[in-house]
Amino acid sequence: MCFRPVFWGWALACLFAAGCSNTSSTVEIEPHFYAAENPAQLSAWGLLDISDGSLELSEGVVPYDLNSALFTDYALKLRTIWVPEMAGPATFRDGDYPDFPVGTVISKTFYYPTDAAGDQVLKTTDSYGETNPILRDLSSVRLIETRLLVRRDTGWQAVSYVWNDAQTDARLTKIGDAIPLTLIEDDGESQAFTYIVPDINQCAGCHAPNNTTRELAPLGVRPRHLKKNYVHDGELVDQLVHLAGLDKLQGLGDAALVKANADWTNETLSLERRARSYLDINCSHCHNPVGPADTSGLDLTMEAASGPALGVCKLPIAAGSGTGGRAFSIVPGEPDESILLHRIETTKPGAMMPELGRALQHREGAELLRAWIAEMEGGCRT
Repeated sequence: MCFRPVFWGWALACLFAAGCSNTSSTVEIEPHFYAAENPAQLSAWGLLDISDGSLELSEGVVPYDLNSALFTDYALKLRTIWVPEMAGPATFRDGDYPDFPVGTVISKTFYYPTDAAGDQVLKTTDSYGETNPILRDLSSVRLIETRLLVRRDTGWQAVSYVWNDAQTDARLTKIGDAIPLTLIEDDGESQAFTYIVPDINQCAGCHAPNNTTRELAPLGVRPRHLKKNYVHDGELVDQLVHLAGLDKLQGLGDAALVKANADWTNETLSLERRARSYLDINCSHCHNPVGPADTSGLDLTMEAASGPALGVCKLPIAAGSGTGGRAFSIVPGEPDESILLHRIETTKPGAMMPELGRALQHREGAELLRAWIAEMEGGCRT
């Protein structure tokens, strides 16, 4: 079962890494909502148009970006929201994700730029403050997977697709996948790793931030992550204001009052703010007062007060061998004595954090947390 809404007249600007073009394209493919079954091919959803070696968004599919993004082995991500017009707008909720209507589909496509031969993937970073480009030349891109969160009558459901070698479509998977890749570092050195596409249970493990209800929920579309400027139709505009202007979000009020997370790469901001934003997006889906890791007693949300709940001089409860022989989660001034940094730096299964979504160490993120802990004052009694 599916419905095809009447779309508003909205042309997606042609955005490139080097700049923005004013040329728009006419997209004939229409998004579909499937109320129960999941089609075998991603193309059936009609969100993305793959033709002539390029990828474009279908009309009505809105791209978005985050202030700080979850690390996934240096993969870049093209994020979109589609809210069917006949479903009505989402309702803004301060501090929580908008209450999206049934029919909403949120997508995230993971990809890497490739070298000239197309055999290896390149280490790059998301360009915060600008849209991820529409991928107009897939010959220089390796598409990996597309994950959907679909709002159905029974709640949110996770659906995953893995792209084929020809990059013409992606197939449905429930068991995930393991994809061997070679990453070219900034200095030209290469590093082989296996990119893990999560299975359906692992998707639910991260997207169920309340360990009591175990209900799936979107994570990145919370206001503190979305509150940022973004290029839409050639204009730099607040993403929340843009969604409200498209009649896809109601009840926003004064967007200037919405608290925004920091871009953790912005070195003009304080280490405290940047580190807390990094931990929030990478860790708080589990490490929150009601999350799957609530027994750890560690709260890495933006609301957590600095102290034991944040990990400062906190003894581990259930870390086991994951402590790396260290006594406290965070030892002020001593990053090499802090369990938190050990778990961020290690790639050892059973010890690394986050547990899912990475096989590589996020060096830049670890360096940020190291600097943050190093500047803390005080000490811990043993």
